[in-house]
Amino acid sequence: MAGFVLVPGAWLGAWAWEGVTRALRERGHTVLPLTLTGLGEGAGEATAETNLDTHIDDIVTAVEQHGLRDVTLVAHSYAAAPVTGAAGRLGSRLERLVYLDSAPFAEGMGMLDLMPPQAGEQLTRQVADHGEGWRLPMPPVEVLGSFGSLEGLGEDQLGLMRAKAMPQPFGTYRQRLTGAADPGPGVDRVLIACDDFRKLLDAGVPMLAFLNQAPWRRFDLSTGHWPMLSAPGELADVLHAAVSGSR
Repeated sequence: MAGFVLVPGAWLGAWAWEGVTRALRERGHTVLPLTLTGLGEGAGEATAETNLDTHIDDIVTAVEQHGLRDVTLVAHSYAAAPVTGAAGRLGSRLERLVYLDSAPFAEGMGMLDLMPPQAGEQLTRQVADHGEGWRLPMPPVEVLGSFGSLEGLGEDQLGLMRAKAMPQPFGTYRQRLTGAADPGPGVDRVLIACDDFRKLLDAGVPMLAFLNQAPWRRFDLSTGHWPMLSAPGELADVLHAAVSGSR
């Protein structure tokens, strides 16, 4: 059985993994869903100085304080940035990296670098106008779809997101990743691609081509960008298959 550490994307907390956590535990796995600083139940801990380094420290500290080893570290969406930073610091504690509808960050890359300049400028204005200069509120549903497919999310799931999502500390988007160390060739690498990301991989986008090659093992999941909410049972099945050595 595996030990999972589940790291959610922007605006989300450990609550988003509830269905996945339950399904994995029923299979006998150990599961630790994380809430990063400033999100979920930790919303009151955020400050204007909360940044990517803060979230990297959150992950490393959680693994060490719980005494976890042979960790399967799962990164959803934005969490790819802090997970990439944390992976090299976990050393022998890390067995496997799973990027869920996301990919490893390169040295010197930040979240804003993944967006067209106009989109980044729009977010920065939103933070200035509605987030006290340092918080990014989750956008309304009609805009959220531009961040990823909403396929599979019914009104109950969307309502849960609206009720529990917290503004993302914008320093986590502004700061670029620095000092990330390669976790080494002994770490298993897994990609889980949902609908839109799968289409990019199948189209042969050059910057993503490495994800279709060894040592990466790829699993496809037919749902939108928030599979922990739209398809928690199916996601748990894929995660179980990934740690069982299936392809």
